[in-house]
Amino acid sequence: MKYNNVYINSINYELPPVVVSSMELEQQLEPLYKALHITPGQLQALTGIRERRWWQPNTPLSQGAAAAGRKALAAGNVAANDIGAIVYTGVCRELFEPATACRVADQLGIQGDVMINDISNACLGVLNGILDIANRIELGQIRAGLVVSCESARELNETTIRRMLDEKSMSYFARSIATLTGGSGAVAVLLTDNSFNSPQSHRLLGGAAMAQPQHHELCRWGVEPHGQDQLRQFMNTDAVAVMQHGVALGKQTWQLFQNTLNWTTEKVDRVICHQVGSAHQSAILNKLGINQEKDFSTFPSLGNIGTVSLPITAAIAAERGVLKTGDNVAMLGIGAQHTVL
Repeated sequence: MKYNNVYINSINYELPPVVVSSMELEQQLEPLYKALHITPGQLQALTGIRERRWWQPNTPLSQGAAAAGRKALAAGNVAANDIGAIVYTGVCRELFEPATACRVADQLGIQGDVMINDISNACLGVLNGILDIANRIELGQIRAGLVVSCESARELNETTIRRMLDEKSMSYFARSIATLTGGSGAVAVLLTDNSFNSPQSHRLLGGAAMAQPQHHELCRWGVEPHGQDQLRQFMNTDAVAVMQHGVALGKQTWQLFQNTLNWTTEKVDRVICHQVGSAHQSAILNKLGINQEKDFSTFPSLGNIGTVSLPITAAIAAERGVLKTGDNVAMLGIGAQHTVL
């Protein structure tokens, strides 16, 4: 995929107000740690995550996504009636129907001659949404489009902690530890054909994607029956296998990406990766032969926010002057054994 007429005008975000440290989560797990003889501090030691954010209880996902969307439209100097497509791309969605994108569009005043829909693809949702909007712009179908997402880890973390305490099983602890890396947040990415007066726009040059769907069972997040007429959230992750297969697929995708854009690793000034944790960060950068000094991370203070992790990290990097005008920036997302660059 190569683009000649697509620009990222703005990436904006909304952070939840509640800060939850890894130490606080471990304090809740104290009976489990004692039963399994686990030394406190393991959560941060294994993942590099010291804290993450939670929304207040019962905060609508559309509220966070719309807040980020308003910021993106204002920053990009684009009106709601200029948007030709809006996609909501979070793993977390409010209902089976309508599409969460409908609620976000309503709050932003986006209506009329516009495509409104959800895209779901594990942690790659925002990147998939960016490519979807980019294709529409490159084809001349629309002048501007908005990708929005909001993730919430509070409910899943609370459910997982209760179940860990009930089961007191090392096997369940091992399958669920990745769940406790989850964070919350919202993001909006505004893409245009650069026909708007936006001094902050950056060219989107292209991308590459590869998939190995045979590994789709390695990380599962959903709901399961729990008592009569009840459901509960669950998440099971084979963290070792996810890293092993994900990094290998990332290497293949990186090679395809370089061939597509005629880039070399040396030509890349900055890299923004999906924010899983310290082990994954080191593994993927080493596999791709990228100096860690070129990477910028937010996982120590924000955790893994699913689809929001990569774009929110890019936005914060830009705010702090890490990403500069003229930089060649590569974004690497891995999820559900599908990678996008």
